[in-house]
Amino acid sequence: MRSLDIGSTGMIAQQRNVEVISNNLANMNTTAYKRRRTEFQDLIYQDLRRVGSTSADNGAIVPTGVQLGLGVKLAAVYRIHEQGNLSATDNTFDMAIQGKGFYQVTLPSGQTAYTRDGTFQLNENGQIVTHDGYLLNPNITVPDDAIDVTINATGEVLVKLQNQVEFTNVGQIQLATFQNEPGLESIGSNLYLETPASGNPQTNNPGQPGFGTILQGFLETSNVNAVEEISNLISAQRAYEMNSKVIQTSDEMLGTLTAIR
Repeated sequence: MRSLDIGSTGMIAQQRNVEVISNNLANMNTTAYKRRRTEFQDLIYQDLRRVGSTSADNGAIVPTGVQLGLGVKLAAVYRIHEQGNLSATDNTFDMAIQGKGFYQVTLPSGQTAYTRDGTFQLNENGQIVTHDGYLLNPNITVPDDAIDVTINATGEVLVKLQNQVEFTNVGQIQLATFQNEPGLESIGSNLYLETPASGNPQTNNPGQPGFGTILQGFLETSNVNAVEEISNLISAQRAYEMNSKVIQTSDEMLGTLTAIR
């Protein structure tokens, strides 16, 4: 019976849906996390009577035909890059992006990764790094004798040195944007990699047309909506139960057939 296979594809699809929702909920407090959404497609159809075929010698056309669907499949897990809320931390090297853009960081392999997680710190050499120690790109070093550090909206890193009145510019933060942000590859640790689907990165200073601005002392929160995710979870659970009911009913129908003497 086709319904057994169809019901199983529905259960598998809703299982994947629940896994995506659970990952969203697990990352509710992850800095700059972008929630995911599942996209489904119907499977191939079996034609018992093909639409548009002729039904008689006079050329009469079958208006609808008979097509039986064979279930559902997971087509994509789409990442939604809407802006999260901003949370004040008052930490000097915490930076939130207001608008479009990603920070660029250099991985140990030399490859460039991209992130919206602005939780930065200084390493032993005074360089601005992520919490995993990856260097911000372009590399910026804060002098040891700096008594104050200011990062303005356009990404300039300004330091005040001992016995100096004016601030000194020690570096410029640059952001990267992509034509298709959901096409980036997630590699964990709030990092993304460029792919053919994302397009090539376009880099520029914060505040330029098409690029967001920097807000020092703030972090972007996750854009997960707990109420919406719980509602989606309940809906997925009910859909899973209904598909399991299809399998149960099909099994009972097969049992009726085998009971015929």
